[in-house]
Amino acid sequence: MKYPIAALLLAMSASFSVFAESLDLKNNAPAQYTVKTGDTLWDISNLYLKTPWEWRQLWQWNPQVSNPDKIYPGDVLVLKYDQQGRPILMLDKGIKKLSPSGRVVVQKNTAIPTLPLAMIEPFLEYEQALDKDALQKSPMVLGASHNVKMTTLGHTLYVKGNLIRAANYGIYRQGEPYIDPVSGSTLAYETRLVGSGRVTRSGDLSQGIPSSVEVEMIKQEIKSGDVLLPISQGQSYTVQFNMARPEKISEGTIIASTNKLREFGTTAVVVLNLGSQSQLKEGHILDIKKQSPTVIEGDSGPRYVEDANGLEKFIKDVRELFGKENTENSVVWTMPKEKVGELMVFKVYDDISYAMVIKSIRPIRVGDTVSAD
Repeated sequence: MKYPIAALLLAMSASFSVFAESLDLKNNAPAQYTVKTGDTLWDISNLYLKTPWEWRQLWQWNPQVSNPDKIYPGDVLVLKYDQQGRPILMLDKGIKKLSPSGRVVVQKNTAIPTLPLAMIEPFLEYEQALDKDALQKSPMVLGASHNVKMTTLGHTLYVKGNLIRAANYGIYRQGEPYIDPVSGSTLAYETRLVGSGRVTRSGDLSQGIPSSVEVEMIKQEIKSGDVLLPISQGQSYTVQFNMARPEKISEGTIIASTNKLREFGTTAVVVLNLGSQSQLKEGHILDIKKQSPTVIEGDSGPRYVEDANGLEKFIKDVRELFGKENTENSVVWTMPKEKVGELMVFKVYDDISYAMVIKSIRPIRVGDTVSAD
């Protein structure tokens, strides 16, 4: 079916009007802001919008910005409004920053990251999450040139594997398993970087000859059984993400925190039991929700489970076992989940992903759920 050009333009205009009007601009959004070294795209988005993940909408129809995910230190952002009163954020290229010592010259070669680089770079560059099969197939440390407990710089590792001469490898140790709380299955294993090295001699497993690797960096003691994974010198990885709310995604769970703390908040890096197989992508923004405490309404009135007596708790357990909602003398109230924060996904595997907490209303814990709404 063909549509008249005028009708298409009218539809586009109406679509954009709804698109822009959905923006929830903050009352104290600055009229002008100069991007500084150390800023993140999330920080700046949060200055202007109550829903920072809608950052791209603020740049819509702005011919000055070809990529709204790349803003540089020294850029001057100016908030303006079109004839319909819709907010538009623009670059003011006419402003020259001056200081008593002269004009400040900014090298515009490194765009600001979406998230704090110092917090996510180790996970983007080195940290891994591998399944059991991948770990078993990886080259393995057999021993070292010195029979000592602590392998140090300059020592040679002997590795079971045909490694590439002069190539650089990260040395990793299998950590705790990432367990899916629903199925109970192991999704992957935490794989911690303990050091790195360079291959000085290729091995030949068919002849029983191990590869030799000179240790060049140590974070922890290197042990027999540790595995090696290749490191690409000067490897590139993105630190700018297209922030977006996923249209539809299954509810997931925070299954681990990398800081190992009981409770954590903003900037904490967590592991989710959702990955690419759940249509999760880098840049996705999810809500963090906490289950409100269950209340038992019994003869003594409503009480939280932890305050209930033994009989009431027994009734609750029986109800859950047989799937019964209530009994004659007791009603169990399962309360809703409430939003306690937000996170952004920045590294995705098949079944798990890494994310950073970007907003916390209350302390967050392993076991809290995540969802798109």
